[in-house]
Amino acid sequence: MKKLAELFFRYRSYTPIPFLILMLIFENASVTSLISGFVIALFGEAIRLWGVSWAGSETRTTGKVGGTYLIISGPFAYVRNPLYVGNILIYLGLGIMSFALFPYLQIIALLFFILQYYLIVKAEEEYLFNTFGEQYKKYFNSVPRFFPRFTPHRDETVEQPPFKIKEGLKSERRTLQALFVVSLLIVIKFYLSNS
Repeated sequence: MKKLAELFFRYRSYTPIPFLILMLIFENASVTSLISGFVIALFGEAIRLWGVSWAGSETRTTGKVGGTYLIISGPFAYVRNPLYVGNILIYLGLGIMSFALFPYLQIIALLFFILQYYLIVKAEEEYLFNTFGEQYKKYFNSVPRFFPRFTPHRDETVEQPPFKIKEGLKSERRTLQALFVVSLLIVIKFYLSNS
């Protein structure tokens, strides 16, 4: 399982591509699906941007799991893996936009990404336990893995980097470009098939 987790971690930026291709081929959008799906995807991106503005560009690594800080601020105060939650919302939103093979493609993609992120997260948790010890154990026991808590976790003893929205936007440039390009392709395909 560890080898599979490493493989998923290394290629996590590319695993959505087969689903995106199927979404474009079998696009069956409506105005309602386009709008509601785009709103869900934007919400996912907002969570990602908020998280990356705290965690920095280390979230872009494709080598080994790691990090300088134990981030417990911003969205990390509510859920341990906000970037993966954001990704899942982006993928789900794009799937709803396209309405391709609905709901089967969306369910299969959702299950695949939950499995992928579960395996990646297990490897990340091992690193965090080994690196941050008791601080991470306290955080781990207080903050859920994927389903947010209602109130923020606080621990003044854990050093945090500053919130940097400019660096977050710079780090998210590729994700934002991909989100808007795929959204635009879905809208164009919808327009062409309905004109």
